Amino acid sequence: MPETTNARGLDHLVIGVADLDAAGAFYTDLGFRVGARNRHPWGTENRIVQFPGAFLELITVGDGTLIPSPAPRRFSFGAFVRDALARGEGMSMLVLESRDAAGDADGFRKDGIGDFEPFFFERQARRPDGSEVRVAFTLAFAENQAASECGFFVCQQLEPQNFWNPAFQQHENGASGLAAVFMVAPEPAAQTAFLSAFSEAESFATAEAGLRLRLPRGRLEVLTPTAAAAMLDGDSLQQQAHFAGFAVTVPDLEPIRSRLSERSIAHRQEGGRLGVPASAAFGCAIVFERG
Repeated sequence: MPETTNARGLDHLVIGVADLDAAGAFYTDLGFRVGARNRHPWGTENRIVQFPGAFLELITVGDGTLIPSPAPRRFSFGAFVRDALARGEGMSMLVLESRDAAGDADGFRKDGIGDFEPFFFERQARRPDGSEVRVAFTLAFAENQAASECGFFVCQQLEPQNFWNPAFQQHENGASGLAAVFMVAPEPAAQTAFLSAFSEAESFATAEAGLRLRLPRGRLEVLTPTAAAAMLDGDSLQQQAHFAGFAVTVPDLEPIRSRLSERSIAHRQEGGRLGVPASAAFGCAIVFERG
């Protein structure tokens, strides 16, 4: 991919869970470093697993009375998380990086994939030494008519020096980065127009009738339900487009396999991949890739 690409890399994944502390404990068992609980003024609460330039957002509804209702040109993040959780746990939103969220919102409007006002918010974050720092973000939301249960937005970091921290990116399992996101759709090709406009990345058809987009950070794979069931060892045969899981890069699979076996966590190894099915992982399949 050319160095001058405007394509957007993976920023973070929104993974809804009913019990945030239980999910945090599970990800800790997997060998990830899981951050402390954060509370949002719009009713949701999260815990973060950070990698260089990207992170996982484990999220739940804390106080549903604080969730604002959607309004014209106003995307309600809290309402989306609440409604997705009502359907079941798992990944519900894909977030890509932004260098200019306001400009991206204008671009989405022109491309016909979203007409929402950019959303700004800030909060206090705690460093490993206990000190507090300001983190702030501006979000621009998009809307995929061919995948109504999937959320999409881009995130501009306004205080990146306060958010990204190498100390939070050291994981016992050796995970060094967010490698891929897996989306499932009955007709992957029908996602091409939206995903290309949203990511500004070139898409490629795969031999399994799927779709792959290589991003500056990570990749996005759109799988058929049959391919997803085979690859992720899960129940991906539902016909509604949805996010099925993600992959992280690790240096060696054997320590991961031993760790999962010791903790009686369901898993399957195939070639250079080791996967934990969604049924054993709060509705979101987790794949460890050697690399």
